[in-house]
Amino acid sequence: MELKLQTGYRHILGMAMPISLAMLVPQINFITNNIFLAGLGERELASAGITGVYYLVFAVIGNGLNNGLQALIARRAGQNLPKEIGRLFYHGVWVALAYAGAGIFITYSLAPVILNSTISNEAIATEVIDFLRIRIWGLPFLYLYVMRNALLVGINQTRFLVWGTLSEALVNIVLDYGLIYGNLGLPAIGFNGAAYASIIAEATGLVVIYLIIHWKGFDKQFAFFAEIRWDGSQFKLIFVYSSPLVIQYAVSIASWEYFYILIEHHGERALAVSNTMRNIFGLFGIFSWAFASTANAMVSNVIGQGRQNEVIPLIKRISFISLSISMVLFIALNSTPESFLVFYQQGPEFVASAIPVVRIVSVALLMMSVGTVWLNAVTGTGNTRVNLIIELITIVVYSVYVYVTLEYLNLPITWGWASEWVYWVSMFGMAYWYIRSGRWRKRVI
Repeated sequence: MELKLQTGYRHILGMAMPISLAMLVPQINFITNNIFLAGLGERELASAGITGVYYLVFAVIGNGLNNGLQALIARRAGQNLPKEIGRLFYHGVWVALAYAGAGIFITYSLAPVILNSTISNEAIATEVIDFLRIRIWGLPFLYLYVMRNALLVGINQTRFLVWGTLSEALVNIVLDYGLIYGNLGLPAIGFNGAAYASIIAEATGLVVIYLIIHWKGFDKQFAFFAEIRWDGSQFKLIFVYSSPLVIQYAVSIASWEYFYILIEHHGERALAVSNTMRNIFGLFGIFSWAFASTANAMVSNVIGQGRQNEVIPLIKRISFISLSISMVLFIALNSTPESFLVFYQQGPEFVASAIPVVRIVSVALLMMSVGTVWLNAVTGTGNTRVNLIIELITIVVYSVYVYVTLEYLNLPITWGWASEWVYWVSMFGMAYWYIRSGRWRKRVI
């Protein structure tokens, strides 16, 4: 297996497109969840917005760990050190389980207090808390599952990503249909049925992807279990390198939860519309995230090969492809936004309320297609503390903006969603400056 990557357009697409497909499947899965729940009523669709963002906070913590581990694995791949890849992966799994345990503890101890005090609608608050106490048990499966991203992307075997996500999506759709409404001989659990369906689906995806890893012999090739002793230096490397990314992602999505709580103060309709916008971000943003993940891995791998002078041209090529694809999606989304919104079965008034917000979000998607590539390139250089600093500064600006527009001035939610413009412009500016400064060249991991 060739572990050292090339940086041409064909190689970029060869890595990014399987990642895109692997990300597309769970997004379709997530949107299907919301479509099923929308059939229960607008309140359930509104509640799904809060529960989805809450779980997303912990999901992106896993992504932060994954991105850090992915960059480390890609660096070792560039250095052609396969056994070191196995040691990183083995210790990364244990770190992931520790994070999952912390997430479960927080959900049972602190989350009910926070949600009860911030959500104005008591019925929504109760529904959200009951759901999350079930849903959070999928976290260990999810964290172990995303570890496969770190491995398969880091060693340039992205074509295998889709099988786990495809199996997860199929199981989730079938169980949503059965457990929410009581079809297929299953009990009608209603709103909480989506939580049980998602947990079982995540466990299924985990089993499938690890069977593939075993079937392809990756566990033997990289000596996953050749040395099962705890290595403190490996743990420290993973923890120190990934922790800024974990905090970065957690703070980012926590600010989004804050945004949704402010949106909830504008009523159920505003919250339901905003939930659909999150689905648009998830579905139409997959290519941007896939190219961002590609930038992370390829930049780290190229630096590991000692080809630092190729880093900036590589980032520009990835950004160009990402922006080009997003432009096509931008045109499609703005041409017929009704065709996407009608699936939620909420009537013409709902669609009319949502279309102006779609226009705002579509522009933000273009900004994200470039900004997230440059930010993940910073991750690939090895200085994840810079990622955290960029995120913290951006979040302060973002949070002030959403408070002033939604709470202080009480403006329509279209103004609130313009916060995404503020977010991505701020983030891109700082990431671009850091990469162009060349300060990353002396960083060793």
